[in-house]
Amino acid sequence: MVESLTIRRPDDWHLHFRDGETMRAVVPQTARQFARAIVMPNLAPPVTTTALAAAYRDRIVAAVPEGVAFTPLMTAYLTDESDAGDLAAGHADGVLTAAKLYPAGATTNSAHGVTDVANIMGVLERMAEIGMPLCVHGEVTTPDIDIFDREAVFIDRILQPLVDRLPTLRVIFEHITTMQAVSFVESAGPNVAATITPQHLHINRNDILVGGIRPHMYCLPVAKREQHRLALRGAVASGSSKYFLGTDSAPHHRHAKESDCGCAGIFNAPFALESYVQVFEDEDALDRFEAFASLNGPAFYGLAPNEERITLEKAPVEVPQEVDGGEARIVPFHAGETLSWRLAS
Repeated sequence: MVESLTIRRPDDWHLHFRDGETMRAVVPQTARQFARAIVMPNLAPPVTTTALAAAYRDRIVAAVPEGVAFTPLMTAYLTDESDAGDLAAGHADGVLTAAKLYPAGATTNSAHGVTDVANIMGVLERMAEIGMPLCVHGEVTTPDIDIFDREAVFIDRILQPLVDRLPTLRVIFEHITTMQAVSFVESAGPNVAATITPQHLHINRNDILVGGIRPHMYCLPVAKREQHRLALRGAVASGSSKYFLGTDSAPHHRHAKESDCGCAGIFNAPFALESYVQVFEDEDALDRFEAFASLNGPAFYGLAPNEERITLEKAPVEVPQEVDGGEARIVPFHAGETLSWRLAS
Protein backbone atom coordinates (compact mmCIF):
# COMPACT_ATOMS: atom_id res chain seq x y z
CA MET A 1 0.00 0.00 0.00
CA VAL A 2 1.28 3.46 -0.94
CA GLU A 3 1.71 5.60 2.20
CA SER A 4 3.10 8.76 0.61
CA LEU A 5 3.36 10.41 -2.78
CA THR A 6 5.95 13.02 -3.78
CA ILE A 7 5.28 14.94 -7.00
CA ARG A 8 6.17 18.19 -8.67
CA ARG A 9 4.19 21.05 -7.19
CA PRO A 10 0.88 21.17 -9.09
CA ASP A 11 -0.95 24.05 -10.78
CA ASP A 12 -4.67 24.81 -10.88
CA TRP A 13 -5.76 25.46 -14.47
CA HIS A 14 -9.22 26.84 -13.62
CA LEU A 15 -9.98 28.91 -10.53
CA HIS A 16 -12.16 31.72 -9.18
CA PHE A 17 -10.83 34.15 -6.58
CA ARG A 18 -13.56 36.81 -6.75
CA ASP A 19 -12.31 40.19 -5.46
CA GLY A 20 -12.08 42.39 -2.38
CA GLU A 21 -12.25 40.80 1.08
CA THR A 22 -13.34 37.44 -0.33
CA MET A 23 -10.36 37.31 -2.65
CA ARG A 24 -7.95 38.22 0.12
CA ALA A 25 -9.38 35.43 2.29
CA VAL A 26 -9.25 32.64 -0.30
CA VAL A 27 -5.99 33.32 -2.17
CA PRO A 28 -3.89 31.74 0.63
CA GLN A 29 -5.90 28.51 0.35
CA THR A 30 -4.81 28.05 -3.25
CA ALA A 31 -1.26 29.36 -2.77
CA ARG A 32 -0.74 26.76 -0.03
CA GLN A 33 -0.98 23.96 -2.58
CA PHE A 34 -0.46 25.30 -6.09
CA ALA A 35 2.41 27.18 -7.73
CA ARG A 36 0.26 28.77 -10.45
CA ALA A 37 -3.41 29.13 -11.28
CA ILE A 38 -5.45 30.21 -14.28
CA VAL A 39 -7.66 32.91 -12.79
CA MET A 40 -11.17 33.34 -14.14
CA PRO A 41 -12.21 36.86 -15.19
CA ASN A 42 -15.94 36.82 -14.31
CA LEU A 43 -15.87 39.61 -11.77
CA ALA A 44 -18.56 42.28 -11.63
CA PRO A 45 -17.74 44.13 -13.83
CA PRO A 46 -15.76 41.51 -15.77
CA VAL A 47 -12.04 41.59 -16.60
CA THR A 48 -12.31 42.32 -20.33
CA THR A 49 -9.02 44.06 -21.17
CA THR A 50 -5.29 43.70 -20.63
CA ALA A 51 -5.26 46.72 -18.31
CA LEU A 52 -8.02 45.30 -16.12
CA ALA A 53 -6.23 41.92 -16.00
CA ALA A 54 -2.97 43.55 -14.93
CA ALA A 55 -4.70 45.46 -12.14
CA TYR A 56 -6.50 42.33 -10.95
CA ARG A 57 -3.23 40.38 -10.99
CA ASP A 58 -1.65 43.01 -8.73
CA ARG A 59 -4.50 42.68 -6.23
CA ILE A 60 -4.10 38.90 -6.16
CA VAL A 61 -0.33 39.06 -5.71
CA ALA A 62 -0.82 41.45 -2.78
CA ALA A 63 -2.98 38.79 -1.10
CA VAL A 64 -0.38 36.00 -1.34
CA PRO A 65 1.11 35.29 2.11
CA GLU A 66 4.67 36.47 2.64
CA GLY A 67 7.22 33.82 1.78
CA VAL A 68 4.84 31.82 -0.44
CA ALA A 69 5.65 31.46 -4.14
CA PHE A 70 2.49 31.71 -6.22
CA THR A 71 1.85 33.13 -9.71
CA PRO A 72 -1.64 34.04 -10.96
CA LEU A 73 -2.08 33.48 -14.70
CA MET A 74 -4.62 35.93 -16.02
CA THR A 75 -7.44 35.55 -18.52
CA ALA A 76 -9.62 38.04 -20.39
CA TYR A 77 -13.40 37.74 -20.48
CA LEU A 78 -14.61 37.66 -24.07
CA THR A 79 -17.60 39.77 -25.08
CA ASP A 80 -19.21 40.49 -28.43
CA GLU A 81 -17.07 43.66 -28.52
CA SER A 82 -13.67 42.19 -27.54
CA ASP A 83 -10.65 43.86 -29.13
CA ALA A 84 -8.37 41.31 -30.82
CA GLY A 85 -5.49 43.78 -30.84
CA ASP A 86 -5.66 44.38 -27.11
CA LEU A 87 -5.81 40.66 -26.34
CA ALA A 88 -2.88 39.92 -28.65
CA ALA A 89 -0.80 42.68 -27.08
CA GLY A 90 -1.64 41.44 -23.58
CA HIS A 91 -0.64 37.92 -24.53
CA ALA A 92 2.63 39.10 -26.09
CA ASP A 93 3.44 41.13 -22.98
CA GLY A 94 2.84 38.18 -20.68
CA VAL A 95 -0.15 39.74 -18.93
CA LEU A 96 -2.77 37.45 -20.49
CA THR A 97 -2.22 33.70 -20.57
CA ALA A 98 -5.58 32.94 -22.21
CA ALA A 99 -9.03 34.29 -23.02
CA LYS A 100 -12.28 32.92 -21.63
CA LEU A 101 -15.48 32.18 -23.54
CA TYR A 102 -18.61 32.39 -21.43
CA PRO A 103 -21.84 31.93 -23.36
CA ALA A 104 -24.06 34.77 -22.12
CA GLY A 105 -26.01 33.65 -19.07
CA ALA A 106 -24.18 30.36 -18.57
CA THR A 107 -22.97 30.84 -14.99
CA THR A 108 -22.03 33.37 -12.29
CA ASN A 109 -21.45 36.89 -13.68
CA SER A 110 -21.76 35.74 -17.29
CA ALA A 111 -24.42 38.24 -18.40
CA HIS A 112 -21.81 40.11 -20.47
CA GLY A 113 -20.68 36.90 -22.21
CA VAL A 114 -20.73 36.07 -25.90
CA THR A 115 -24.19 35.89 -27.45
CA ASP A 116 -23.00 34.14 -30.64
CA VAL A 117 -19.53 32.75 -31.40
CA ALA A 118 -19.83 34.27 -34.88
CA ASN A 119 -19.54 37.69 -33.21
CA ILE A 120 -16.00 36.93 -32.00
CA MET A 121 -14.73 34.86 -34.93
CA GLY A 122 -12.19 37.54 -35.81
CA VAL A 123 -10.84 37.45 -32.25
CA LEU A 124 -10.64 33.66 -32.28
CA GLU A 125 -8.85 33.67 -35.63
CA ARG A 126 -6.27 36.07 -34.19
CA MET A 127 -5.86 33.87 -31.12
CA ALA A 128 -5.28 30.83 -33.31
CA GLU A 129 -2.69 32.77 -35.29
CA ILE A 130 -0.67 33.80 -32.21
CA GLY A 131 -1.15 30.59 -30.21
CA MET A 132 -3.25 32.16 -27.45
CA PRO A 133 -5.34 29.48 -25.68
CA LEU A 134 -9.11 29.68 -25.41
CA CYS A 135 -10.75 28.51 -22.18
CA VAL A 136 -14.34 27.45 -22.80
CA HIS A 137 -17.35 27.16 -20.52
CA GLY A 138 -19.15 24.61 -22.65
CA GLU A 139 -22.89 24.99 -22.21
CA VAL A 140 -25.65 26.33 -24.39
CA THR A 141 -28.03 28.65 -22.58
CA THR A 142 -31.21 28.61 -24.65
CA PRO A 143 -34.25 27.86 -22.44
CA ASP A 144 -35.47 25.00 -24.61
CA ILE A 145 -32.47 22.84 -23.64
CA ASP A 146 -32.63 20.87 -20.39
CA ILE A 147 -29.89 21.94 -17.96
CA PHE A 148 -28.53 18.38 -17.85
CA ASP A 149 -28.13 18.39 -21.65
CA ARG A 150 -26.48 21.78 -22.10
CA GLU A 151 -22.92 20.46 -22.36
CA ALA A 152 -23.68 17.75 -24.90
CA VAL A 153 -25.67 20.16 -27.07
CA PHE A 154 -22.86 22.73 -26.86
CA ILE A 155 -20.44 20.20 -28.30
CA ASP A 156 -22.67 19.50 -31.28
CA ARG A 157 -23.81 23.04 -32.00
CA ILE A 158 -20.77 25.15 -31.14
CA LEU A 159 -17.57 23.42 -30.10
CA GLN A 160 -17.23 20.80 -32.83
CA PRO A 161 -17.92 23.34 -35.61
CA LEU A 162 -15.45 25.75 -33.99
CA VAL A 163 -12.54 23.30 -33.84
CA ASP A 164 -13.35 22.14 -37.36
CA ARG A 165 -13.13 25.74 -38.59
CA LEU A 166 -10.05 26.67 -36.53
CA PRO A 167 -8.06 23.46 -36.03
CA THR A 168 -4.95 25.37 -34.84
CA LEU A 169 -6.84 27.15 -32.03
CA ARG A 170 -5.74 25.77 -28.66
CA VAL A 171 -8.95 24.97 -26.75
CA ILE A 172 -9.36 23.98 -23.12
CA PHE A 173 -12.82 22.48 -22.60
CA GLU A 174 -13.19 23.39 -18.95
CA HIS A 175 -14.81 21.44 -16.12
CA ILE A 176 -16.22 18.71 -18.37
CA THR A 177 -19.08 16.70 -16.86
CA THR A 178 -20.33 14.17 -19.42
CA MET A 179 -19.34 11.05 -21.31
CA GLN A 180 -20.04 13.04 -24.48
CA ALA A 181 -17.35 15.53 -23.48
CA VAL A 182 -14.87 12.73 -22.80
CA SER A 183 -15.62 11.23 -26.20
CA PHE A 184 -15.21 14.62 -27.88
CA VAL A 185 -11.87 15.33 -26.22
CA GLU A 186 -10.54 11.87 -27.02
CA SER A 187 -11.48 12.15 -30.69
CA ALA A 188 -10.26 15.75 -31.13
CA GLY A 189 -6.81 16.71 -32.32
CA PRO A 190 -3.83 17.64 -30.12
CA ASN A 191 -5.00 21.25 -29.77
CA VAL A 192 -7.99 20.25 -27.61
CA ALA A 193 -7.68 19.38 -23.92
CA ALA A 194 -9.93 19.45 -20.86
CA THR A 195 -9.90 20.20 -17.16
CA ILE A 196 -11.83 18.13 -14.64
CA THR A 197 -12.89 19.25 -11.16
CA PRO A 198 -12.74 17.21 -7.95
CA GLN A 199 -16.48 17.59 -7.37
CA HIS A 200 -17.42 16.09 -10.70
CA LEU A 201 -15.21 13.09 -9.90
CA HIS A 202 -16.87 12.62 -6.50
CA ILE A 203 -20.56 13.49 -6.88
CA ASN A 204 -23.47 12.88 -9.22
CA ARG A 205 -26.84 14.63 -9.36
CA ASN A 206 -28.25 12.42 -6.59
CA ASP A 207 -25.87 14.13 -4.19
CA ILE A 208 -27.61 17.43 -4.92
CA LEU A 209 -31.22 16.24 -4.77
CA VAL A 210 -31.71 13.01 -2.79
CA GLY A 211 -32.79 13.47 0.81
CA GLY A 212 -33.32 17.20 0.38
CA ILE A 213 -31.71 19.90 -1.72
CA ARG A 214 -28.02 20.29 -0.86
CA PRO A 215 -27.06 23.77 -2.13
CA HIS A 216 -23.36 23.33 -1.37
CA MET A 217 -23.23 20.56 -3.99
CA TYR A 218 -24.70 22.82 -6.67
CA CYS A 219 -22.36 24.13 -9.34
CA LEU A 220 -22.42 24.85 -13.07
CA PRO A 221 -22.10 22.79 -15.11
CA VAL A 222 -24.34 20.81 -12.78
CA ALA A 223 -23.29 17.29 -11.77
CA LYS A 224 -24.84 14.67 -14.03
CA ARG A 225 -25.87 10.99 -13.84
CA GLU A 226 -23.56 8.35 -12.34
CA GLN A 227 -22.57 7.04 -15.78
CA HIS A 228 -21.04 10.44 -16.57
CA ARG A 229 -19.13 10.58 -13.27
CA LEU A 230 -17.67 7.18 -14.01
CA ALA A 231 -16.63 8.32 -17.50
CA LEU A 232 -14.74 11.24 -15.96
CA ARG A 233 -13.00 8.98 -13.47
CA GLY A 234 -12.02 6.69 -16.31
CA ALA A 235 -10.63 9.64 -18.23
CA VAL A 236 -8.33 10.84 -15.44
CA ALA A 237 -7.26 7.31 -14.57
CA SER A 238 -6.39 6.55 -18.19
CA GLY A 239 -3.21 8.61 -18.05
CA SER A 240 -4.15 10.58 -21.16
CA SER A 241 -2.23 13.85 -21.44
CA LYS A 242 -5.40 15.56 -22.65
CA TYR A 243 -6.73 15.94 -19.10
CA PHE A 244 -5.38 18.09 -16.32
CA LEU A 245 -6.27 19.58 -12.99
CA GLY A 246 -8.70 22.49 -12.85
CA THR A 247 -10.65 22.86 -9.63
CA ASP A 248 -13.20 25.49 -10.71
CA SER A 249 -13.08 26.42 -7.02
CA ALA A 250 -15.73 29.12 -6.60
CA PRO A 251 -16.19 30.85 -3.24
CA HIS A 252 -19.73 31.83 -2.29
CA HIS A 253 -20.67 32.75 1.26
CA ARG A 254 -22.94 30.39 3.17
CA HIS A 255 -25.89 32.77 3.15
CA ALA A 256 -25.65 33.18 -0.64
CA LYS A 257 -25.58 29.43 -1.21
CA GLU A 258 -28.46 28.78 1.20
CA SER A 259 -30.74 31.54 -0.10
CA ASP A 260 -33.99 31.15 -2.06
CA CYS A 261 -31.93 31.40 -5.27
CA GLY A 262 -28.64 29.83 -4.26
CA CYS A 263 -25.43 30.62 -6.12
CA ALA A 264 -23.77 28.02 -8.35
CA GLY A 265 -20.25 27.10 -7.30
CA ILE A 266 -18.30 24.79 -5.00
CA PHE A 267 -15.38 26.04 -2.91
CA ASN A 268 -12.89 23.18 -3.00
CA ALA A 269 -9.59 25.08 -2.74
CA PRO A 270 -8.78 24.27 0.93
CA PHE A 271 -8.46 20.51 0.32
CA ALA A 272 -8.29 20.21 -3.46
CA LEU A 273 -5.27 17.94 -3.72
CA GLU A 274 -6.51 15.70 -0.92
CA SER A 275 -9.82 15.35 -2.79
CA TYR A 276 -8.23 14.57 -6.14
CA VAL A 277 -5.66 12.07 -4.88
CA GLN A 278 -8.39 10.02 -3.20
CA VAL A 279 -9.97 9.47 -6.63
CA PHE A 280 -6.68 8.28 -8.10
CA GLU A 281 -6.17 5.88 -5.21
CA ASP A 282 -9.70 4.53 -5.63
CA GLU A 283 -9.05 4.00 -9.34
CA ASP A 284 -5.67 2.30 -8.68
CA ALA A 285 -3.97 5.07 -10.63
CA LEU A 286 -1.72 6.85 -8.13
CA ASP A 287 1.17 6.44 -10.57
CA ARG A 288 -0.70 8.75 -12.99
CA PHE A 289 -1.56 11.50 -10.52
CA GLU A 290 1.57 13.59 -11.06
CA ALA A 291 0.94 13.86 -14.80
CA PHE A 292 -2.65 14.99 -14.25
CA ALA A 293 -1.80 17.44 -11.46
CA SER A 294 1.62 18.75 -12.43
CA LEU A 295 2.68 17.94 -16.01
CA ASN A 296 -0.17 17.84 -18.54
CA GLY A 297 -1.37 21.40 -17.91
CA PRO A 298 1.99 23.13 -18.29
CA ALA A 299 2.71 21.08 -21.40
CA PHE A 300 -0.54 22.16 -23.06
CA TYR A 301 -0.01 25.81 -22.17
CA GLY A 302 3.62 25.70 -23.33
CA LEU A 303 5.07 26.30 -19.86
CA ALA A 304 7.76 24.46 -17.91
CA PRO A 305 6.59 22.25 -15.04
CA ASN A 306 7.42 23.39 -11.53
CA GLU A 307 10.72 22.21 -10.07
CA GLU A 308 9.56 22.30 -6.43
CA ARG A 309 8.16 19.08 -4.96
CA ILE A 310 5.29 18.44 -2.55
CA THR A 311 4.44 15.34 -0.56
CA LEU A 312 1.02 13.90 0.15
CA GLU A 313 0.80 11.26 2.86
CA LYS A 314 -1.81 8.67 3.77
CA ALA A 315 -3.19 10.21 6.94
CA PRO A 316 -6.65 11.41 7.94
CA VAL A 317 -7.54 15.09 7.66
CA GLU A 318 -10.81 16.54 8.92
CA VAL A 319 -12.49 19.12 6.70
CA PRO A 320 -14.08 21.90 8.79
CA GLN A 321 -17.74 22.80 8.47
CA GLU A 322 -16.81 26.39 7.53
CA VAL A 323 -13.77 28.43 6.55
CA ASP A 324 -12.98 32.14 6.40
CA GLY A 325 -14.53 33.87 3.40
CA GLY A 326 -13.73 37.50 4.11
CA GLU A 327 -17.07 39.21 4.63
CA ALA A 328 -18.75 35.94 5.72
CA ARG A 329 -18.05 32.23 6.19
CA ILE A 330 -17.87 29.69 3.35
CA VAL A 331 -18.79 26.00 3.43
CA PRO A 332 -15.99 24.06 1.68
CA PHE A 333 -16.32 20.92 -0.42
CA HIS A 334 -16.23 17.79 1.81
CA ALA A 335 -17.34 19.88 4.83
CA GLY A 336 -17.55 17.68 7.91
CA GLU A 337 -15.89 14.71 6.20
CA THR A 338 -12.59 13.03 6.98
CA LEU A 339 -10.35 12.61 3.92
CA SER A 340 -7.72 9.89 3.87
CA TRP A 341 -4.81 11.92 2.44
CA ARG A 342 -3.21 15.14 3.61
CA LEU A 343 -0.68 17.56 2.21
CA ALA A 344 2.42 16.95 4.32
CA SER A 345 4.87 19.40 2.77
